[in-house]
This record gives sequence, C-alpha cells and structure tokens, in this order.
Amino acid sequence: MQAIDGFSVLITGGGSGLGRGTAAYMAARGAKVTITGRREDKLRQVAEAIGPACAIAPGDVTDEADRVRMVETAVAHGGGLQGLFNNAGNMLRGPIADLDPAAILDIMNTNVVAGMRLTGLSAPHLARDGGAVLFVGSGHTRRAFPGASPYAASKGAVEVLAQVLAAELGPQGIRVNCIVPGAVPTEINVRAGVAASFEDNLARLTSMEEDHPLGRIGTPEEIAEAADYLLRAEWTTGTSLVVDGGLGLGVSYK
Repeated sequence: MQAIDGFSVLITGGGSGLGRGTAAYMAARGAKVTITGRREDKLRQVAEAIGPACAIAPGDVTDEADRVRMVETAVAHGGGLQGLFNNAGNMLRGPIADLDPAAILDIMNTNVVAGMRLTGLSAPHLARDGGAVLFVGSGHTRRAFPGASPYAASKGAVEVLAQVLAAELGPQGIRVNCIVPGAVPTEINVRAGVAASFEDNLARLTSMEEDHPLGRIGTPEEIAEAADYLLRAEWTTGTSLVVDGGLGLGVSYK
C-alpha cells in the first residue's frame, strides 16, 4: 500500500455522501484531499469540518474549464496528485417510453464522460507517482430495478471503462478500479427527485434491509474504507469491488 501521509487525492462530488465520507476518512489518516462540487457552501462546510488537509475546487464536472481547475487545485494543494476518485454522479428514472433523450445524454455526460475527461487530465500527474483512478459503479449493475435504465446503463459503462483504462494506463504505472456500492444513504435520489428529502430517502433504503443477507444498509464510512484501499493498493487494477452487504445476491428475507 502507498503511504497515506501526504497522499494527494481529488474527490469529485465531495460535498455530501460517499465523497464527503471518503474525504473525511482519508484526511483523518494523513491524506491531502481536494473536493469538488457545484455547491460551494456545501464544500466549505465539509472543508471546515475536516480542517487544513482539505481544499475545495467549486465547479461542474461536465464543464471542461472547471475540470482543468479541479486538477490544478488538487496538484497545488497536495504537491502533486496520487489519486482521483470519480465520485460525482446523478440519477434519472422513468419508464423507457417516456425518457427524454436530452436528459439521458445529460446523465451519461455527468456519470461517464466527466470521469473520462478528468482521468485524461489527471493522468500526467498520476503517472509521476504511480497513482490510481477510482470510479463509482452501482448495485444497479447487479440487480435490475425497473425504471432505472439510464442510471444503470451509465454505471455499466463505468465498470467497463475502468477495465479498459486499467489496460491502457497500466504501462504508465496508473491503476484504475471501480467500487460498486449497494444501498447507502446519499443525496443523489433527493437531487433527482426520486425522494422528497434525505429522511425520505433513508426510509426508502431502510425498507430494503431484508434484501441484505447482513440485515442492514451500508454507511458512507464503509464505502470510504474500500475506496481508500483501491486508491492505495499497489497491485490491484482493472477490478470492480462490490461493497453492498450482499444485496446483489438477489435473496430476500421478507
């Protein structure tokens, strides 16, 4: 494992959920984290809670100029860049016959294209220290949930993308992996209008506890543990690590 003290990592979507949890987890262990997001107020709250180990780079991952600034900020803050966590994403649900083509493309742009471009921009820096890229998949690629076709398709693309980039960037010393979380409370369903509030979303996810062999949903901290491993493990690349409490096994104890 690469030493975590001074490990510089750029985390997109760091204002809440998995991004916030991973930023706090890694910073507490000595990493220098840079978090991005469109809501500057959220980023500042996270940075204040974490302390000087955390820098912010407000912006939209779908904007190329913003992506350039994100990478530059992380390199300046960390004195280089050893990790990129492509965590930012969005959700779209609806019957296949009613989906708007523009909305589908927007989901693909946010969930797939943005991570591709950030990886390309980060690669020269990551290659200097033998760094790593981490994408976020979804339990939607392990169990089919009707009405979630755009989101599931984008996450399926991300898993394959991680494998291709692992093969492409491996000769440069860059590792690329994908983490596949299950039911974990985040704000993505609220932003997409699937849940009315964070509390409503938590209730929806909690109702799935009996679909988990381990009897409960997960926490952002548990995903952060796995993310930290994949970002620093020096002989792990091209893999998808499922961290879902067994949800993808498809059993139910109801």
